[in-house]
Amino acid sequence: MIRADTGLPPVRAGLRVGLLGGSFDPPHAGHLHIAREALKRFGLDRVWWLVSPGNPLKRAGPAPLADRMAAARALVDHPAIAVTDVEARLGTRYTAETLAALQAACPGVRFTWLMGADNLVQFHRWERWREIMARVPVGVLARPGLRLAAQTSVAARAFAHARLPAAESRRLGRAAPPAWCFVNVPMVDLSSTEIRARGGWRRPVPGG
Repeated sequence: MIRADTGLPPVRAGLRVGLLGGSFDPPHAGHLHIAREALKRFGLDRVWWLVSPGNPLKRAGPAPLADRMAAARALVDHPAIAVTDVEARLGTRYTAETLAALQAACPGVRFTWLMGADNLVQFHRWERWREIMARVPVGVLARPGLRLAAQTSVAARAFAHARLPAAESRRLGRAAPPAWCFVNVPMVDLSSTEIRARGGWRRPVPGG
């Protein structure tokens, strides 16, 4: 059971909550756009940003968590979108672990995992990815240039039987897993990697 000091946003049984995980290094308008679209497209009541301590699939560590949390909270301007560092507080490393803990702590809450099409391409590399699909519905929002690769990915083929048509996307938030839906949305062609490459995200200098 999650303790009261985990910093979870207020929630009650019956709410449909989308979970957008990532390093947010840095957070940007694209993240906010995806969250807003997810609320509308998947019939969600809330979206939580899960700002992770680090990404197990990336070699280099991100900027300090406190900096990323502060930047995310400064960016979010929607009452249904909240920012949390629950993974750091719990000590969970993998998404499957985090989902199990959240479901135990929030009985009756309908969680949906959210991701961009780029994550669906590599989803089969995630730890216990099949368990994730069995635990919660998954909403996929298309990003520029990755629609075909995502829809023909290992995970998409493995769970083809559980795919919800885009025209019925608003059912996803209350669907029984396994269930996933791929939607095309007007995208902001922006990434954290590009922002860092342009020097738009100033990390603290160690010892400075």
